[in-house]
Amino acid sequence: MSDSDATIPNVQRKKQWLTRLSPYINRAAIEQEIVIEGRLSRMVGLTLEAVGCRASIGSLCKIETKKGLFIEAEVVGFSGERIFLMPTGNPHGLEPGCRVIPLGKNSLIKVGFGLLGRVLDGSGKALDSKGPLKTEATRLLTGESINPLLRKPIRDTLDVGVRAINSILSVGRGQRMGLFAGTGVGKSVLLGMMTKFTSADVVVVGLIGERGREVNEFVLKILGEEGMSRAVVVATPADDPPLMRVHGAMLATSIAEYFRAQGLDVLLLMDSLTRFAQAHREIALAIDEPPATKGYPPSVFAKLPALVERAGNGDEGGGSITAFYTVLTEGDDNNDPVADSARGVLDGHIVLSRSLAESGHFPAIDIEASISRVMPDVVDEQHMLKARELRSLYSLYQQNKDLISVGAYQPGSDSRIDAAIMKNKSILDFLQQGMNDAVDISRSLSELDALLIGT
Repeated sequence: MSDSDATIPNVQRKKQWLTRLSPYINRAAIEQEIVIEGRLSRMVGLTLEAVGCRASIGSLCKIETKKGLFIEAEVVGFSGERIFLMPTGNPHGLEPGCRVIPLGKNSLIKVGFGLLGRVLDGSGKALDSKGPLKTEATRLLTGESINPLLRKPIRDTLDVGVRAINSILSVGRGQRMGLFAGTGVGKSVLLGMMTKFTSADVVVVGLIGERGREVNEFVLKILGEEGMSRAVVVATPADDPPLMRVHGAMLATSIAEYFRAQGLDVLLLMDSLTRFAQAHREIALAIDEPPATKGYPPSVFAKLPALVERAGNGDEGGGSITAFYTVLTEGDDNNDPVADSARGVLDGHIVLSRSLAESGHFPAIDIEASISRVMPDVVDEQHMLKARELRSLYSLYQQNKDLISVGAYQPGSDSRIDAAIMKNKSILDFLQQGMNDAVDISRSLSELDALLIGT
């Protein structure tokens, strides 16, 4: 037998060994991140301190209780060898010495058209009883920044079905508007009207920090089956931990970003931006960030534009996110820190007046204090002139209201005031609308024309 024949069994044995070892070789080639566990050392309020473990900001950890149960928490800060965590659920059962196990990054959430008609919590889990969620893609919870030079300009109007907004405060596709209101002046009902009557393809509603009772009422009464058919609702009520309320706002925005990426026009309604700011304030103060403006730490005013800037138009050929953020003005003060900061980063604001609401005027939009900054870019010159004329007549009557009511004004003294008096009732009727009455843009403009004839 030749030497070449003798080597054949050796070659076969080598191949057999390589075949058997290949799974282990492949596994060894994959770089495994070493998980360094720690122990829970302190808990103050909802802030947890752990020592001995290594985890990055924004990553998740699970904490094992002495009874073998696991509680999820997110890393929100660190100091030296200590890391600060905040639970995403009920922290009941935690005690010193509990194991803290880092899970790594978890900033991706599942999205898809299967979310339409569903109600989710801040972690993306279903709150309704409609079965498992059908999702086919993932998206970053924190979103991706868009080059401002690549954003599509705002040039087209979006029909929201509300006459006062369509005619006097026209909204563009991709605009970010603030809805400034105190408690109990009808902002949730107005949001529900826009949800049902808008011409947008998809509606995403974020109910952040509101009363739990209002979540069910908003879904069943205000939205109904018609509104829910093309809507996704993310609900994180007031009794949720602050971290979940922050996640709820980011989740609603991420879902809207997904539908925008599919080329659709999305209406994002978030109630409220103030509750989002308050939740972040709770987190920041809990990890010893110093308060700056009326109890709000500086990071709050960095988080607001970071959230708002994710809405708007995408690049050319893509979809859009038109966003309405409600801003709860505490004590009806439109100059509180959150309201003042929001006004600077939004493309306009609609102010709801308590005095109008108390007089039965709905929607209680104060057109003197409200403005749409992109309206000149999305409507023609004739529309702008008519809107200014109505504003002028309304404002002129309000300025002379006291004189008119006590009979001190003599008719004929000023032709403009005479016109304002004559048209005042018609203007008030024009600005009011039933919550079940949809008024599109064309009807809004034709009724505005009819109102102004003869002035």
